[in-house]
Amino acid sequence: MSNWYLYMVQTAAGVLYTGISTDPARRLRQHSGQLAGGAKALRGKGPLQLVYQQPLADKSAAAKAEYQLKQLPRAAKRALIAAYQQSEING
Repeated sequence: MSNWYLYMVQTAAGVLYTGISTDPARRLRQHSGQLAGGAKALRGKGPLQLVYQQPLADKSAAAKAEYQLKQLPRAAKRALIAAYQQSEING
């Protein structure tokens, strides 16, 4: 069973894009135009920054978490990102 990740990318304008992938770093390169296959919604919106990622057990769990995250208001997403980045700093 491969790990899936829920991730958020932030555009230069501060817009958040949410997705799922088995490799968020590769997805960021795709979205940035370095590799083929990025989302059309992110074209020309760079530089892009991976601001959040959460490992999940499988694709189904990742898809459900993606849906739930997309339902949250922007302030809740920002709070989630801040908590994630703080945990990354504190190790």
